[in-house]
Order: sequence, then structure tokens, then C-alpha cells
Amino acid sequence: MPTCLPLVLRRCHACASERFRANGKFRVNAHHKLIDAWLLALCTGCGATTKLTVLERANVRSVPPGLLDRLHANDPVLAAELLQDSVLRRRNRIALDWDGAWRLDTGGTDCPDREAIEVSVRFAARIPVRPVRLIAEGCGLSRAEVGRLIEEGNLVSAVRLSARLTGDFTFTLKR
Repeated sequence: MPTCLPLVLRRCHACASERFRANGKFRVNAHHKLIDAWLLALCTGCGATTKLTVLERANVRSVPPGLLDRLHANDPVLAAELLQDSVLRRRNRIALDWDGAWRLDTGGTDCPDREAIEVSVRFAARIPVRPVRLIAEGCGLSRAEVGRLIEEGNLVSAVRLSARLTGDFTFTLKR
């Protein structure tokens, strides 16, 4: 589950840093019947501001009133939703850096010492993470040991465990 907003990967025009921190603030500007809205992000190196386009020259009547209220209220949940929107990321030519912005919640239980267990992993948000890393952290194993279990056939799943995933999956661990 996410713990904070991810860093935005984009080159800073002032200091050549490549990381911005979105703080959930929006800027909304209206031009008669047209409206623009941006999500503001600050450079981690120099503090310069960049604007990520949310709405561009949209007719005011076409914007849902609830969305407009959330923009004006600087809703941090809206900022998180927008950062995960692939259309917004493509339009603004950005990527996200999730390092340190998520945590693993195992429900307070470690991997039991049974012969075989089946585990279902649910994502609270679409965070790209390698399943090998989640399994290692959740079961208290090293990543090398998880890799060895996969090679031996003692850790199996319908998904490729070495690739990044953003959706739910299950795996079976045999001891």
C-alpha cells in the first residue's frame, strides 16, 4: 500500500535534477468559458515548480462540479489518483519513482512453517513492484533465496515473478 505520493521523474529546467515531489497542490485558471488546471510539483534539488497539466482549455461546463471542488480544495487523494492515470503521465511525459513510497502489510503474520502455503497478494494502488521483492520481504527471506526457490520449482505462480507487476497475483510456496 502507498505511504506517500511517488516522486515525479522529469528533468528540471533550472538545476538538471530529475526528481520532483508532488505535494497535492493544484493551480486552476479560468479564461471566460475555458479552464486550465495543473498539479504542481517541486524540484527536489532546487525547489523550482513544474506544472503537470490536468485540464487544458476545457469548457467549464464539461468539468464535473465535484472535480472542480476537489481541484480548488487541493485534494491530496485526487493528486494520487491523477499521478496514477496513464493518460496524464503520457501527456506530461513523466514517469513515477515509487522507491520508499510504499509498504508491505502482511496482516501481522509471517510465512508459517507448513509444507506448502498459497498466498494471495492484493495491491491497494497500482504500484509497480517485483513479486520477488514482495515475497522476500513478506516471508523474511533474501532475494537470492527466493530466486533459488523459483529455480527449484518450490515457488510457483501463474505470473512471471521476476517482472514488475501492478496487479493482484497468487503464488504457492513449498518448503
